[in-house]
Amino acid sequence: MSYLGTAALQAEVYRVLRGDGALRDLVGDAIYDAMPVAAPAGVHVSLGPEEVRDAGDMTGGGAVHDFVVSVLSGAEAAGGFGAVKAAAVAVSEALEGGEMVLERGHLAGLWFLRARARRVENGAGRRVDLTFRARIDLG
Repeated sequence: MSYLGTAALQAEVYRVLRGDGALRDLVGDAIYDAMPVAAPAGVHVSLGPEEVRDAGDMTGGGAVHDFVVSVLSGAEAAGGFGAVKAAAVAVSEALEGGEMVLERGHLAGLWFLRARARRVENGAGRRVDLTFRARIDLG
């Protein structure tokens, strides 16, 4: 098992999302690696939990990282799911189409796994959690 590529993957996902013009048009600079103490107003993006499994073989170390990127809005953005889903699509396009080079290890592939859209904050806010899978070779 190797957890060695996790920081590099997180940094690159954050860099790609921050640099994507379509996503910035939808959420501005409200893209967070660590959420601020007070929840931001409007639609925002946050890197979330990650699960890592060993994927090493005889040729070298490696791991499979399943990680979540969340798109959220609070009660003040009460316009339904439209804006949150549009930003979620932009997140997906940025990660699936972006050039990603890790500082440690090699990104062998990145795939969309699933999404879950739901109401939060007693039904007033909206949230879409996108789960992606990354395969990192550390050989």
